[in-house]
Amino acid sequence: MKTLTIIGARPQFIKAGMVSHALRRNGIQELLCHTGQHYDDNMSMVFFEEMGIPQPDYNLGVGSGSHAEQTAASLRGIEDIILKEKPDLVLVYGDTNATIAGALAASKLHIPIAHVEAGLRSYNRTMPEEINRVLTDVISTYLFCPTSVAVENLKKEGITKGVYLTGDVMVDSLMHFTKVAENKSTILEHLKLEPKSYGLMTIHRPANADNRGKLLGLLNSLEKSPIPLIFPIHPRTLKLLSEFDLEAHPAIRPIDPVGYLDMMWLEKNAKVILTDSGGIQKEAYLHQVPCLTVRPETEWVETVEDGWNTLVNDRIEELPELIQSPPISIRNKSHYGDGQAAEIITGILKETFS
Repeated sequence: MKTLTIIGARPQFIKAGMVSHALRRNGIQELLCHTGQHYDDNMSMVFFEEMGIPQPDYNLGVGSGSHAEQTAASLRGIEDIILKEKPDLVLVYGDTNATIAGALAASKLHIPIAHVEAGLRSYNRTMPEEINRVLTDVISTYLFCPTSVAVENLKKEGITKGVYLTGDVMVDSLMHFTKVAENKSTILEHLKLEPKSYGLMTIHRPANADNRGKLLGLLNSLEKSPIPLIFPIHPRTLKLLSEFDLEAHPAIRPIDPVGYLDMMWLEKNAKVILTDSGGIQKEAYLHQVPCLTVRPETEWVETVEDGWNTLVNDRIEELPELIQSPPISIRNKSHYGDGQAAEIITGILKETFS
């Protein structure tokens, strides 16, 4: 069995790190294609190094650009690879432009598609990620769902064939690499931080970063933050701050993007996390750190229902108070599995192709 795995952005590196090892450990041949959507070393290669991800067999180098530019360049490059390598399966992750490009290329060449993290829905079609995940699910052969809610979402859309509840591969990763980070990360010492004395902040989604008024309102509110906010700043957000002629207030401490181990350790030791990232919402939940999400909805509904995640899209002015006294829950259920998702996915594929 030959699998072609498509990755292109930070969240996919994290997921693929666990599944790639499981595939290869179980004797499944894997070719790795990196579309290059995230290409900065701090957003890309550091993850390969820290997580021991095999070096890509192909790097398309699509770089930055509009959604159409990224998707078209990835689609063309992936099609060429499929025609050359003739894989038995194309494996895609999550909801990026690399995801939909890989799925479309495989579908048109009649290659089965496996979608890891299938069935997630925000029900907000203005998000490009929502379009990518919905379309990918429709044409996938194997739909590996991280939660029972994801399974139900697919059922509502009439998708029941090839659907598997596997748990979340990010749990596998977090359980393993948080222990590694505890021994290896020196980020707290480097930034002169004490555990639970700071907040961690990430903002990059277009609804927040592309809107000067929204971004300005967010920065103005956070000027009154009672604790420092560490801000590993996405290159795209940094560019927009410059274009909008905006500066972070002293309460916000921008830093360069950090690797996976440092990010895990910053998350685990934060008093509160402020984000618009889907993956970081879930990581906050798994670390049992309160999360304030600057979005009107979330695909990770379990984090809100269990009380660890608060949607604050229309409550920006309340952020200083919420940072001072973030909502804390005692509930933390095993919605996302027990850290065996990569092995479960590999077992299903191995059995199917045996």
